[in-house]
Amino acid sequence: MVLTSLAEVERAIRAAWSPDTCDPVDLPDWSPANPARGQCGVTALVLRELVGGELLLGPVLRRDGTRQGVHYWNRLDGGIEVDLTREQFSADEIVQEPVVVDPPPGAPARLREQYLLLRGRVHHALGIAETSAS
Repeated sequence: MVLTSLAEVERAIRAAWSPDTCDPVDLPDWSPANPARGQCGVTALVLRELVGGELLLGPVLRRDGTRQGVHYWNRLDGGIEVDLTREQFSADEIVQEPVVVDPPPGAPARLREQYLLLRGRVHHALGIAETSAS
């Protein structure tokens, strides 16, 4: 299947989010009102697999300067940044400048189950034959 648009991929990814695809660290803050919470790592990896580009990683700081965590998103070929999970953060959580990081070969060691579940749901929604992510 040929993907017709980034919007199609975005709809499939957003529809696939659930507590089961959330980073366990963020699970206490996940809710249907904030379904993007804890989805950034697996979302960025699935999006990169489907549309290419670079994987970005930036620290997230609270307004008082303490570290909240990290945030992943994508930079497509041509320099356009796509961040499908930015809305997960409160006004007190500020994403800092990113660095480009190498994606793991195959499925990530951390969040493997969440990644495989999200990837499978997105592939199914888009009509993509499932291939091994190892």
